[in-house]
Amino acid sequence: MDSFVDLFLSYLLVEKGAAANTVASYGRDLARYLRFLGEGKGPGGVTPTDIASYLARLNDEGIAPRSRARALSALRMFHRFLVTEGYCDTNPTSIIEAPKGVHKLPIVLSGREVEALLSSPLDTGAGELRDKAMLELLYATGLRVSELVGLKLSEVNLSAGYLMTIGKGDKERLVPLGESACRAVSRYLVEAREDLLKEGASTLLFLTRLGDGMTRQSFWNIIKKRALQAGILKNISPHTLRHSFATHLLENGADLRSVQIMLGHADLSSTQIYTHVTRERLKRLHADFHPRG
Repeated sequence: MDSFVDLFLSYLLVEKGAAANTVASYGRDLARYLRFLGEGKGPGGVTPTDIASYLARLNDEGIAPRSRARALSALRMFHRFLVTEGYCDTNPTSIIEAPKGVHKLPIVLSGREVEALLSSPLDTGAGELRDKAMLELLYATGLRVSELVGLKLSEVNLSAGYLMTIGKGDKERLVPLGESACRAVSRYLVEAREDLLKEGASTLLFLTRLGDGMTRQSFWNIIKKRALQAGILKNISPHTLRHSFATHLLENGADLRSVQIMLGHADLSSTQIYTHVTRERLKRLHADFHPRG
């Protein structure tokens, strides 16, 4: 089955235009699946019982319902590919239901917490100015962390106040920047980037102290450090600022469709989670402050 998985991953990458991270995620899920099946199973030899047993194994291993649902999604696409390409006649996943679980609402910062994070102690060092610019830009645009660290100089237009990013599925989108983010990025470019670049050359906007592009993990560490400095006790990640960006827009009257476009969601249903967040916040406010809450 290994060779069929390789064909499927190539199909996702070349013909479907899937992002490299998405392909890698499918690859990991399918590698685990093949280890479960063991030797001797061909494309036509897998049964619905095999699929159900595999999902049960994931459950026994403590894999969360959401992760099991994602694993099943990978299996469905893989077996649908095998049928479409004529490698087998039946899809054993067609009668399997996705695991049901509790939908967790994303962690969102309050407006006060965002201000504390963006105003955390800052000196004039190149790394400090870069961190400030990255945080301001992330909250102003709702970029994914991979989009942020991969941003190129040519994709940011400070005079016009927008950036161009390439998101999932290699789809381009325009996102407004806002004045605070423009000021922070402009200061970084004028006072810090050349110091970080040293003698080298790079098309990337944000650089490490070695003059290289920053990794997602590096920025994760930066935001954790800044949150501690700001006294924020929530377990935040770069995605927390993306969630906060969307939630605060909706709380202040933005329409769902516009937020969807700025986030780069292919489906409006992905954006609708933030309407649940705002409703939950309103319920908490009512409970805390209404005389009969």
